[in-house]
Amino acid sequence: MKNRELLLVPGPTPVVDEIYDALASETRGHTDPRFVAIFKNAIEQTKKLFNTKSEVYVVAGSGTLAMEMAIVNTVGKGERLLVISHGYFGDRFTPLANAFGIEVEVLQSAWGERVDPQLVAETLKTNTFKAVTITHADTSTGVMSDLEALVPIIKDAGALVIVDGVVATAALEEDMSKAYGNNEAYKIDVVLTGSQKAIGIPPGLAIIAFSEQALAAREALGQIPAYYADINCWRGVMDNPATYFATPPVNLIYAYDAALKIVLAEGMEAREARHIAFGKAVRAALRSYGMTPLADESVAAPTLSCILYPEGVEDGAFRASLAERGIIVAGSLAHLAGKAFRIGHMGNTTASMLEQAIVVIGEALQEQNHTVNVDQALQAFHEQIAQVVKA
Repeated sequence: MKNRELLLVPGPTPVVDEIYDALASETRGHTDPRFVAIFKNAIEQTKKLFNTKSEVYVVAGSGTLAMEMAIVNTVGKGERLLVISHGYFGDRFTPLANAFGIEVEVLQSAWGERVDPQLVAETLKTNTFKAVTITHADTSTGVMSDLEALVPIIKDAGALVIVDGVVATAALEEDMSKAYGNNEAYKIDVVLTGSQKAIGIPPGLAIIAFSEQALAAREALGQIPAYYADINCWRGVMDNPATYFATPPVNLIYAYDAALKIVLAEGMEAREARHIAFGKAVRAALRSYGMTPLADESVAAPTLSCILYPEGVEDGAFRASLAERGIIVAGSLAHLAGKAFRIGHMGNTTASMLEQAIVVIGEALQEQNHTVNVDQALQAFHEQIAQVVKA
């Protein structure tokens, strides 16, 4: 299937032919042995993605469902949750937890900045928290969290580490067997994500992995205020996909299995290096146009960037101009609406796609009477990725 437009929003992301072909396969019954084999393989590949032998869950739903599953299965009513927020999607944990009677405290950075790990350590000393959420990369700001700094602080306080990997999974390391801070017990407890970002399939799957410690927390809760989001309802299906709880999205599972084969074949080390190179290259090129990334390079996510307009650029006209040329980017959220745009550079995105976008962005700026040098921008782009990826 030929993509008529180049989708460079922070998700959904471009879908490649192998995945479209899988998605278009004949729909079978969810207990058909042929589908069951594919679903089982997808589950095993998910465990490889997170490097875990514990439980993973692949469920019809969005990343928001995965967020809810992470919270409601680990933190009970009246217990305390600490939210480390670097933007809009970090903030979303607050109303989600409030809906279940969970007490929430939020450490919120200015948009484009990180929460100071020392502040996290000090806050964890003031109260007992059952769990702490970390948005690995925030889709609204393009800020990436420092797991190396945060995980040991949280585990030292005895709390569970919940990582929102929606716009990071399959692009950045989320190794659940990795020990942080030279302590074998300091590991990530929950990773949650969605299908439509760096994994690179259409929206529709909520994906979540639990450590043994997180599973123990679920069992200690007993009955929880959830049914569809209760992992105990899904465990039998994940152990044996031939069993039934709720109908799985058959064709999306086909696509997910195909996507994970692509991810694992590339390898996470190479994949992370590619995404880091793409992020740096896009931001270098756009800086040459007089545009300013919201996040400093030291905290910028490899998967997407939030880019502030130079004075005089009209957001709606700019993005409409790009769309007319087949390049789709996203507007910004909250107080940045109209002042910035967001561009994804993750998943199945290639260097040539991003190069095309850099050219078209330059043309759109010229339409609004901004003097830019497209050749200079392309040079900056290629200099950043030359050592890792061939354009």
